[in-house]
Amino acid sequence: MSAVITASGLHKQYGKRTALDNISFSIEPGRIVGLIGPNGSGKTTTLKAILGLTSFDGQLSVLGMDPRQQRDALMNEVCFIADVAILPKWLKVSQAIDFVEGVHPRFDRSKAEKYLAQTKLDPNMKVKAMSKGMVVQLHLALVMAIDARLLVLDEPTLGLDILYRKQFYQHLLEDYFDENKTILITTHQIEEVEHILSDLMFIRDGKIALALSMDEVNERFIEVMVDAASMPAALALQPVSQRAVFGKTIMLFDGVSRAQLANLGELRTPALADLFVATMKGTYA
Repeated sequence: MSAVITASGLHKQYGKRTALDNISFSIEPGRIVGLIGPNGSGKTTTLKAILGLTSFDGQLSVLGMDPRQQRDALMNEVCFIADVAILPKWLKVSQAIDFVEGVHPRFDRSKAEKYLAQTKLDPNMKVKAMSKGMVVQLHLALVMAIDARLLVLDEPTLGLDILYRKQFYQHLLEDYFDENKTILITTHQIEEVEHILSDLMFIRDGKIALALSMDEVNERFIEVMVDAASMPAALALQPVSQRAVFGKTIMLFDGVSRAQLANLGELRTPALADLFVATMKGTYA
């Protein structure tokens, strides 16, 4: 099965500032991919290019289409949830469903209503009476009822409390995702998506800093809580980073075998947040 998204030499310039610096990547179908980077790294510009919302140089194919030339056809296959709710304040829940049903040929009204029945959203409730969490629930209900092949999420749970955030990702997995769909997520809440991602892309200064499957991440990167006596031997293996936690030194290694590290201290799988900080070293200086 061909890739859902293929980028080659993708470049975007805003005046003198380079937002995307000739990046290349590929996303296969049936994957959940986290596009993660600091503010100004190029995440949103990448999403805009994929959605046909900005011009760019280089080659980009999304579901076999060029977003610059075939955006109308592409939007029949793609859904998007942005970090900022843009539904008009006067809109009722029932009117939102009516509208999407009227404009999208692959919308299943009964599926949207079934999901909304599990929430506190009433058909006559207006957007202006909803909390931000409720607005996201409405967005999610509309999106999950569309049989789209690609779902793009740009900070979808920004500003939500922990209950709404957990519910969002639970419904995403249980009610939407399957092997025929692909999800691309950008978020600063790495720890919340860590358990659902199949692939990871770190972006920094408009360049892809790391692009691996989660299986590859777990194979390549190992953290060691190094014993004091083993410090010289550990440093000789050139850790990617090291930090102190409660008087203990934790080192991150890339591509060093477990056999070599086993005698240095306790081994563990690094959290994505720690891997992100190590990869972005110097970005926040």
